[in-house]
Amino acid sequence: MRTAWKGIGGAALMAASAAAAYSPPARRWYLHYGATREEVTLVLPGDSLLPDAPVVSTRAVTIEAAPDTVWPWLVQMGSGRGGVYSYDWIENLLGLDMHSADDILPQFQHLAAGDVLPLGPKGPGMRVEILDPGRTLAFRSTDGAWVWIFHLQTRWLQTRLISRNRIAAGGSWPRRLVDRVVMEPGSLVMERRMLQGIKERAEWSAPCAETLSGPS
Repeated sequence: MRTAWKGIGGAALMAASAAAAYSPPARRWYLHYGATREEVTLVLPGDSLLPDAPVVSTRAVTIEAAPDTVWPWLVQMGSGRGGVYSYDWIENLLGLDMHSADDILPQFQHLAAGDVLPLGPKGPGMRVEILDPGRTLAFRSTDGAWVWIFHLQTRWLQTRLISRNRIAAGGSWPRRLVDRVVMEPGSLVMERRMLQGIKERAEWSAPCAETLSGPS
């Protein structure tokens, strides 16, 4: 009987956790982590690449450095390149060959529109659709199901780095439920670490004059 009650209690806890993750307030938090209301509604270059995406996340971080200092860290990102500055061990469990660099890598600074970067051995490639140096870098997966936009905005001597994902939903309702309850919150864990990783590296490499904070 005690084992049965434990099983019921565990199932109830899992159901409650799923309901909390599925709730609109929780979903807004993990899809819009760090972003202002204005940034969430801001139209970014690249939004039109997947205009009717049912899943859109907009997350952001403030970096104490100029956009030109942040930009090289974005350009070298990718599988087999500079990594994505998140949890490499998790990425590599999925076979993504991510090794986050702590230096600017000159060999990966020559990205161009139309280049396709691999996303692991089995995933679709990520094609560079928009490359506006110091401002916007936008990728679209070769299967058309995912658009990832990085946008830089100057704020005094700081930079706001906005990361937006536009994702086409699909599959059966159980798959969509798993995406909503597990994958979307999980993406926050990885992307929050990525944003912090970029912030740390850009601030380390910023000239001293750039690290002086202006008014917020």
